[in-house]
Amino acid sequence: MWATGFLLLLLLSWLSRLSRRRAARLDPAGRAVLITGCDSGFGHLLALRLHRLGFTVFAGCLCPGGDGGRRLQREAAAGPGRLRVLRLDVTCPRDVLAAKELVLRHLPQPGFWGLVNNAGVSTFGETGWLSMEKYEKMADVNLLGSIRMTLAFLPLLRKYKGRIVFMSSIVAYFALGNGIYSMTKAAIEKFCDALRLEMKKFGVQVSIIQPGNYARSTKIQPPVSAEEIWNELSEEEKAVYNKEYVQERANFFNSILREGSTNGDEVVDAMVDALTSPAPKARYMVAKLKEKALVFVCASFPTVVMDSVLSYVLSKVKLA
Repeated sequence: MWATGFLLLLLLSWLSRLSRRRAARLDPAGRAVLITGCDSGFGHLLALRLHRLGFTVFAGCLCPGGDGGRRLQREAAAGPGRLRVLRLDVTCPRDVLAAKELVLRHLPQPGFWGLVNNAGVSTFGETGWLSMEKYEKMADVNLLGSIRMTLAFLPLLRKYKGRIVFMSSIVAYFALGNGIYSMTKAAIEKFCDALRLEMKKFGVQVSIIQPGNYARSTKIQPPVSAEEIWNELSEEEKAVYNKEYVQERANFFNSILREGSTNGDEVVDAMVDALTSPAPKARYMVAKLKEKALVFVCASFPTVVMDSVLSYVLSKVKLA
């Protein structure tokens, strides 16, 4: 009886969601959206897309005077929307406060509609190869930076019943050479799960974007250099590993990067849907079939199965 009621509830929920998704999409005219990490990659593409759709876009750039920031400035002269480029380091509380003050000074009449926590950094290396400073930087940008921005803009988002979009990754489910990056994405997923439930009573929608391998579409992870990795290793780590192993691991990771998709617009499509759909999804997984299959195995099977799969993938890379 309980199972039947649960299945009926799931069916009604699905039908309700389907009905809402068929409703008219949001009119973007004048609605304000702030995006972090617009120097390049998905953030840059999203800022241009939203500007052309008619949103008022606040594009946060770490280096507004760089190539990405200057291109956005040029694009701001065209299109139906308004686009402002601002300096925004998500690890700097003063920058976050300045961004909020700028938005409040230039907030259009339709109000503040969306916050897109897109800024992120990545690096490569086995656990013992990385310094504590790198762990702190990774967490400060990818995790605490998103939290810092969210806390600053929550009052506006609640007031206007807006949207919050977070950039995660399928590596939130598994680690393959970049456990430090996986760690931050798994953490941000749990932050979003709590936030999404808490914001429902205010009419604020929270969505997570989970791209697969789009390394060739962004600058978040350039090819790694075995020589640089070796030079940064402590003497203790050099006593355990050797240059040949580090080179093989670097070659393996670089081969994965080379397989990355170059069509970043696929991810941007999901981000736009999260901001404009009458019934946005909680999660948007934008990945190849084999990547989705890997996530399915990781999420559905015992840990020992996933460990066996990943160990097999890495089996060609051995210590001498």
